[in-house]
Amino acid sequence: MLIYKRGMPVATGQIRDASKRGLFIATDYTDVQLNQPLELEFRFPDKHEKKFRRLTVHVVRKSDKGIGVDFEGVENDSFTVSSLIQWLNKHHRPVNYFPARQQAY
Repeated sequence: MLIYKRGMPVATGQIRDASKRGLFIATDYTDVQLNQPLELEFRFPDKHEKKFRRLTVHVVRKSDKGIGVDFEGVENDSFTVSSLIQWLNKHHRPVNYFPARQQAY
C-alpha cells in the first residue's frame, strides 16, 4: 500500500487490522499528525485488474508500529471500502505481526 500526503507518495505500509470504519497500517512513516488527511493507494493482488484504487482517510492513532486511519467523515467510494474489507477478511492469515519483546532475565 502506498501512503500519500497532499497528493505526493510519502511511504509504504501494510494493513495489519481492518474494520468497516478504518485500518491499522504498519509503517515506519512518522511525519503525520492526528486528524491529518491522507490517501491510500492499493490494488487487489489476486484480481486480474491492473487498476489501483485510492481511499481518503484521516489519522486517528499513531504509534511506533504504524498509524490508525478512519474512513468516517471523508468521501470515499463505499464499494471500494467494502471490497477491501471483504478481500481482507477472505485472505486473513493469523500471524504474530508484532512479537512481544523478550525480557532479559
